Amino acid sequence: MSSTNETVSFIRMADGTKDDYKLLRQLEAPFLAGTADRLLRELAGQAEETLSGYKVNRLEHGLQAATRARREGADTDWVVAALLHDIGDGLAPQNHDRMAAEILRPFVREEVTWVVEHHGIFQMYYYAHHYGWNREQRAVHSDNPYYQSCVDFCARWDQASFDPDYPIDSLESFAGAVHQVFARKAWDPAVLRPGEVTGLPAAVKQAALL
Repeated sequence: MSSTNETVSFIRMADGTKDDYKLLRQLEAPFLAGTADRLLRELAGQAEETLSGYKVNRLEHGLQAATRARREGADTDWVVAALLHDIGDGLAPQNHDRMAAEILRPFVREEVTWVVEHHGIFQMYYYAHHYGWNREQRAVHSDNPYYQSCVDFCARWDQASFDPDYPIDSLESFAGAVHQVFARKAWDPAVLRPGEVTGLPAAVKQAALL
């Protein structure tokens, strides 16, 4: 119907015609299809633009968390969430957890989104007392059905993933899972499964790579 060089007729959205918006809908599809690739490029960039002071960069941290999740037998939603949970660090360092959650929200189940959205306050358990803060801030969510999932996510995959000697899987090895998640129909109730608690897989004990 149109080439990618074609543009709309309007300079104010209120003046757009039906043909204009048909064109934009047509061009939207390939753009949406590129979401996974854009996320993977953003992750790759975290190897260079990162928070200093840690023994690993932000890409390595995400890869380590996702690798741990994968090796524990976590499903695709959990693995991709572990990989992307800190993707907002560069652009939204004060609320990176919420930024990551909004990226994931249309495509993974509600439990996983909630955990990513709240992992920042749950992570405080491990360091807040060193600053004289309340490390039990997470208790405000103790009645939430996803509370324990977030406790476990932070304990097993997030706070533990700053080890430079841990053998991580490559970013490329997660590309298929990222593409799978972001190829889903957005806001599909069969994917979101609101109110359903699956929890993390049973902890793997005495595994050499955990």
